[in-house]
Amino acid sequence: MKFGELKTAGHFPTLLAAFLYFDFSFMVWTMLGPLATEISQSLAAHGFHLDPNQKATLLAIPILSGAILRILLGFGVDKIGAKKTALIAQGIVILSLFYAYFRGENITYNELLAVAFGLGFAGASFAVALPQAGQWYPPRLQGLVLGLAGAGNIGVVIDFLFAPKIAEIWGWQTVFLVGGVLSTFIFILYLFMAKDAPADVYKPNPKKLADYLKLLQDRDTWWFSLFYAVSFGGFVGFANYMKVYLMNTYQIDMSQFGTEYLGEPNVKVVAGYFGALCIFAGAVLRPVGGAIADRLGGIKSLYIFFGAIVFLAVLNATVVNSFSFAIFVLFLIMANLGMANGAVFQLVPQRFGRDMGIMTGIIGCAGGLGGTALIKTLGWSKSAFDGYGAGFFIFAAVVLVAIMGISLVKTRWRTTWGVTAGGRI
Repeated sequence: MKFGELKTAGHFPTLLAAFLYFDFSFMVWTMLGPLATEISQSLAAHGFHLDPNQKATLLAIPILSGAILRILLGFGVDKIGAKKTALIAQGIVILSLFYAYFRGENITYNELLAVAFGLGFAGASFAVALPQAGQWYPPRLQGLVLGLAGAGNIGVVIDFLFAPKIAEIWGWQTVFLVGGVLSTFIFILYLFMAKDAPADVYKPNPKKLADYLKLLQDRDTWWFSLFYAVSFGGFVGFANYMKVYLMNTYQIDMSQFGTEYLGEPNVKVVAGYFGALCIFAGAVLRPVGGAIADRLGGIKSLYIFFGAIVFLAVLNATVVNSFSFAIFVLFLIMANLGMANGAVFQLVPQRFGRDMGIMTGIIGCAGGLGGTALIKTLGWSKSAFDGYGAGFFIFAAVVLVAIMGISLVKTRWRTTWGVTAGGRI
């Protein structure tokens, strides 16, 4: 299979538009993560000091709302089409960004929570971008296509590279202005480039609410939800909490490293650079994971990726005690989480076919809930033990449960729907 097939086997402008829409939406969705320190200091200057749990809550709200809204937007994809659903959601995101900018340093914590909820519509774009791109392409290309569309999560790398520096020079509120302008540009671009697949390529199967609830009775829905809660939840959870983790654990090391090797005395900017490095691995390798799953099968691929994650999470909790080693381990954790994301969504369209809109919403919701749980777990670990070892151990245990789940379903999957799926499972 060659990448050239993407131009002939489907609609490439829509695939590109879906990638850009999800890319910049993901950037907006995780915007609070790299700005957490700056916003906390701004609130403190006005007499409101955030404790670790309040900071974790602020970072978790957009992930949680994005998770829930994925179901709503998945419903919209099936009812009114992917394009209309995306434009409505993007409009709400743009309003939230400009509200935060114009309120600026006068914004309250409760207002920030409301803005964070609005940013959840950007995270919910996952339930639109993936099915819209996937509807245009045959089963044998689903791993690659959905991996490419999903690689839009590279947007969080842009956050960590530029948001801390913009905040240092012009103030954290300016980051929201930049986000609002870029989101408006993407709105216009998407309006003209993206198209819903015609009936001769994809025939939607609209359902009543009762039909959606019926899908929740399918045990495979819950298995895929677990696997994606681990893979995507792990990725977005670590991505959003990365700067807080590095600042709380390696601030002195980063200050010395940045001054000596980067000529950058601002430790918040240094944390952004190295956070971006780790997150980049997970973002860029998502389509690689999908392509590996196309070749090896999604089940075997998930065994490999999840197994590596367990080992690395335990290693970080027990052995890692230096900044350089921590970055190396976090880089590998994020890389394997990203590839696992691609592997999960190599399997989903083969199993659920024409229910991809709502199933992407349901499974995507589980991913967001997993990220919310991870952020809160890391915040709890810091508050309870003044460290993150317990949080990493808990995450490793959850991944082990997912591995056991793969062992329970693999034979049934391969001998039932996998026989006629059209791709390797």
